[in-house]
Amino acid sequence: MSDLVKELNEAVAERIRDGQTLMIAGFGRGGTPFTLIEHLAEHHAHLRGLTLVKNDANESNLGIGVLLARGMARRLISTHIGLNPDAIAMMNRGELEVEFVPQGIFAERIRAGGAGLPAFLTDIGMGTIVAKGKPTVELDGRTLLVERALRGDVALLCADIADRMGNCWWRGSNRNMSVAMGTACDAVIVEAREIVEPGAIEPENVHLPGVFVDAVVQAQPRKHMQS
Repeated sequence: MSDLVKELNEAVAERIRDGQTLMIAGFGRGGTPFTLIEHLAEHHAHLRGLTLVKNDANESNLGIGVLLARGMARRLISTHIGLNPDAIAMMNRGELEVEFVPQGIFAERIRAGGAGLPAFLTDIGMGTIVAKGKPTVELDGRTLLVERALRGDVALLCADIADRMGNCWWRGSNRNMSVAMGTACDAVIVEAREIVEPGAIEPENVHLPGVFVDAVVQAQPRKHMQS
């Protein structure tokens, strides 16, 4: 039983390096780890060549929009970027490589990565641009796409409550991709809106067990964080 609560810079500086793949939770603003993202942008803006895996690109100068604007990322794997005109412009200028993934496939690729599966089969996207360049297999008379699992170096998550051992709980849809991402990365940093003592979260209410978590930091109040 170890205390995983860390200072922001200690948690980030020990684990994040150039060229890594960062999985960042959040659906729009809900569940997005704004404290960790803004700390990265303000104190580690020298980082380059990152691959970001996030459901969306947030908005201009908000969330991962700040990382993109500072040129910290070379690639984004996402389901849509329509709320961030700056990200669209960067993609069109060739400054940011964007891989679009159907949302259900996006979630399943991450879940598969956390489950130790190398890939899975699906008929979603057959005959569309989604299938371009992907291998296929014949199974029971059907042609299926091979979708590769997604894994990352570091996951950045925002939990509503975490205890000092890293056990996490989310309210409603704030959970979104968080649990899957927490299992699919080599290291996991959680910012928590509330940090409690071990045992304060009932075992059956733990969404992400602390065994997956490497550090917990205190989330800072933000006007744009959803209540």
